[in-house]
Order: sequence, then C-alpha cells, then structure tokens
Amino acid sequence: MRPGDSIPLHDYSAKRIALIKPSSLGDIVHSLPVLTAIRRRYPKATIAWVINRDLEPLVRGHPDLDYTLPFDREACRAGLLPAATTYRRFFRKLRRENFDLAVDLQGLLRSGLMTAACRARRRVGLSSAREGAGWFYTDVVSVPQPSALHAVDRYWLIARALGVGDAHKRFHLPIAESDRHWAAQLLGDCPRPWLALAVGARWETKRWPVDHFAALAHGAQSTFGGTVLFIGGPEEARLAQGVAMRLWGEVRDLTGQTTLGQLTALLSCADVLVANDSGPLHLAAALGRPVVAPYTCTKIRLHGPYRAEEGAVEARIWCQGSYLKHCQRLDCMSVLTSNHLWPNLHAILRRVKAEHSPSLHATDVIEVQPHGLKNG
Repeated sequence: MRPGDSIPLHDYSAKRIALIKPSSLGDIVHSLPVLTAIRRRYPKATIAWVINRDLEPLVRGHPDLDYTLPFDREACRAGLLPAATTYRRFFRKLRRENFDLAVDLQGLLRSGLMTAACRARRRVGLSSAREGAGWFYTDVVSVPQPSALHAVDRYWLIARALGVGDAHKRFHLPIAESDRHWAAQLLGDCPRPWLALAVGARWETKRWPVDHFAALAHGAQSTFGGTVLFIGGPEEARLAQGVAMRLWGEVRDLTGQTTLGQLTALLSCADVLVANDSGPLHLAAALGRPVVAPYTCTKIRLHGPYRAEEGAVEARIWCQGSYLKHCQRLDCMSVLTSNHLWPNLHAILRRVKAEHSPSLHATDVIEVQPHGLKNG
C-alpha cells in the first residue's frame, strides 16, 4: 500500500484532479455543483474536466476549472477501428496528465475505463455506477437510496465524501460576452414576453406531441402576446415547424442555428422555457429561469428541473416513470394535455407581464384557455 492510499477521502491531499463527466447536456449541468465543491476543497489544485467535445463550450471559462480534456465521441461512431484508435490515444493522454485524484460522475464502462487510464492514486465513483465501472474505483461512495435521490443530490454525495457537503450547491454557467451580445441583438426587436420552446427529446417517450405544444403556445400568445422562440438541434426543426405553423403570433425558429454558448445566453434571457425532460430544460433551470415541463416517462423526483420542480407536471397514469425509451402505447401523451400545464405557464407569464407593464393590473389580463387545438 502506497502512502495516502488509506487516508480518508476528506483528508486526502490532491494537486491534480480529473472530473470525468463526458455527457449528456443535462447530466453535465447537474454535475456543476460538484466542480465548485471540489474547488472549495482543493483551492490550489489543478482541475480538469473530461467532457465530450461537442459539450465542452458549456464549461469553458468556468472559474473553478483550469482546463478541459475534450473527448471526440463522434470519431468513435465511425467504426470499430476509428473508435479503438481514438480511445487508445485519449487514454495515453490521460496517463500523461499525472492526476492524483479522479472523480467519475458518469458511472458507465466508458468513464470507468477513463478513470482507470488516469492512473490516479485515488479513483472515486458512486455505488450506483453501472456496466462494471465500479471495478475501476479505489473509493466507492455509497448511494443509500438511488431510486429516491435526484441526480444532483446523488452526485453531491461525492462532495460529502470529500468533506465539503455542507457547501451551497452552485450552478455556475460561464457565458461569453459575444454570446450575450448575440442574444441581446436577437431579442432586441422581439415583443415580450419571450417564450422559449424546446419541443424535442432524444427518447420518443419524452416527446410531448406537437399539438399539445401548439395549443399551449397559442394560449400564451392569445393571452399575453409576445414571441415564441424555438430552440434545439437540427433534428428538431421539423417538430418546431409543426408547432410554428399553428401559431398566429411572433415566432423565431432557431432550431439548429445556435451554438451551445448562444443557447445558454438566450435561455438566460428567456422569460420562460417550455420543454420536455431534456438538456435545455435543465440548462434553463440552472440559469434560474422559470420552466414548464411535461413529464411522461421520467420522474420529477429523480430528474426534474432542479429547484424549479413546481413548473413540471407528471402524467397521472399507471406506467408513469417507467423510463422506457420506446413504447407502442404512449397513453401518457393523451392523458397529459396542454390544459394540465396551462396554469403553471399562465402564472409565470402573468407575473412577467405585470413586471414589464407596471400600469397593467392582474384584472386586465384576458383569460384564454389553450383550446386552440384539440388535445383529446
């Protein structure tokens, strides 16, 4: 046993630290408080974040981070040989970094292998890790009730193990001045309130129907006016267009047109975001923006918008929270209609309208229910 191997984690000294959390957007957002906690525990250490290249801009410039180690995930999808070459080169790079502490928040085989490649004296992960990732840890932090803890609170157990669990959970998202300027320019001529819509999701069981989004947005514009801002990747453009063609008010379709930095800047300005359980939802919640969200196959308790759970609404159905990625029935989509989310959205927009129209009284807002489209 080498010196330091038996020291409790909260007393362990580290000079070079790797935080391993390659993906996804929402999961990286949920991990941000741990980064700040690690910096508090090791104020003079060098801290690096192992992250997928396409998500690296999200943490670039973070005050608690010294640098990033971007991993080229796309190269691994080009075939077995390119994947093997990419992993081999990246593992060699990790070894050269001479980390003495590696923290794996991903908890999958891929991140477990990265943790092992660091060759750090202490390699830390959660007991909820899957795919055999735990075999690569020297220190396994117990997760007493994985089915009862929100992802943010589950990751925070690492901070507790390091002795800084009493700190405040901070979600710091660096936004470049150029991205702030871009968002200000874009929104400059857009009528307020600014209602952002993210209508896509990677799982089909998370994708609330286009008709529901359209009915909700139609009710919002009929009552409060304003601009609907569609956000998301290029693969969500068709869904956004399906909603936009049903609206009468001001619309800006930005699907597939924003960088990650621009998306962050835009959401930091939005008056409210309506989104499925997806990366943009958790990004907006971390930015402190009001959110409204339909929850069909996932649970608010485990993966809701952190500290903004009151804006999320679960489908009241026997299979709610099944976490199935595919379903032939999708009964939850007909059960959870726009009328169930309208009270939350109405309350937020009413408050926004009052704040930006001082002469407007609550009784001056015309009540319009989102019945523009049939929801079943």
